Amino acid sequence: MVFYNYSVSTMLEGILEDTMKGNLLKICLCFMAILFLIPIISVPMIGQNQPQTKQKQQLTRDRDPIQEAIKRKAEIDKIFETQTKGILDYKKFTYKSSEGQMDIPAYLFAPLEKRGARAHPLLIWVHGGVHGNLGNVYLPFIKEACDRGYVVICPEYRGSTGYGEEHMEAIDYGGFEVEDCISAVNSIERRDMSYIDPNRKAMIGWSHGGLITLHGIIRRPDLFKCGVAIVPVTNLVFRLAYKGPRYHSQYTKQRRIGGNTWENREAYIARSPVYQIDDLKIPVLVHLADNDRDVNFVEAEMLVNALRVKKPDLAETKIYHNPRGGHSFNRQVNRETWERDDTPKPLDSWNRIWTFLEWHLRPYEWNKEN
Repeated sequence: MVFYNYSVSTMLEGILEDTMKGNLLKICLCFMAILFLIPIISVPMIGQNQPQTKQKQQLTRDRDPIQEAIKRKAEIDKIFETQTKGILDYKKFTYKSSEGQMDIPAYLFAPLEKRGARAHPLLIWVHGGVHGNLGNVYLPFIKEACDRGYVVICPEYRGSTGYGEEHMEAIDYGGFEVEDCISAVNSIERRDMSYIDPNRKAMIGWSHGGLITLHGIIRRPDLFKCGVAIVPVTNLVFRLAYKGPRYHSQYTKQRRIGGNTWENREAYIARSPVYQIDDLKIPVLVHLADNDRDVNFVEAEMLVNALRVKKPDLAETKIYHNPRGGHSFNRQVNRETWERDDTPKPLDSWNRIWTFLEWHLRPYEWNKEN
């Protein structure tokens, strides 16, 4: 490679000199020499890169994505443990889903000092991702929830990553996963969580978790006082057509959906919150970003429009114009300190969320005699 660079450089200098002298014959000979040298020198260069490329390809093949996800989940849990030590009551536990008695891992975050029996409202906190899990980006907001008097349970519903292949492949988007999250409510009765008030509960979720939240409060208004859905997935029929075949395949392979949108329309409609708004009976808050490139605004605004037309007395909606972060605009976190990294728009979003939850759950109220 050095020889090639040196030779061409020398020849080009010669060409320039000969051009100035008007020596056309030398110029032609030099160009012919360059054309002859390039393929000769390029072949060994390509050959030198081949072993390294093959080695990288082998390393990629050797990686087990399931084991990698388990490893990453362990790292996330270590950060949770370190960041909550001496600050929050933090536990990880497992409960049974009402659908199939499947084991659902979950996190519990609670204030260190409990006020007494039934003194704390409960938030079922639902992560996003087609295949995702509770990441550390939620930590500063969970801390703030606990500071405000809430207990937070975060289900790692079927389809979540970090718990092995069987758990991940059990994904049922908009189906049994909703029951997995609702079943977290029952877990408080089977464990020593008497400090939670069973009459003051809400669901809160982002993206895919926002879809689960909407389905949860629509299906079980008897269990929850309200719900909060941030940048929620809204319309699977539209979404899959908009995103294209590669994204579409993540749904068609799911056991209980079984097929493309045009083959099983009713299943996709039933799993799309925008088509269920007529059944909404309790208050909901929805925040969107108009620069969202995941749940694109052209999809998400369908939900806000439906809520404003059909349920104006129950829905509080807000659309943020071009916020930093787009889809994750109100989950901006400093990944070194794990503290919030706010700008005015996410700060406004969270102020509205806390106000909405306080109005419906009254976390500052409890029987001090208990």
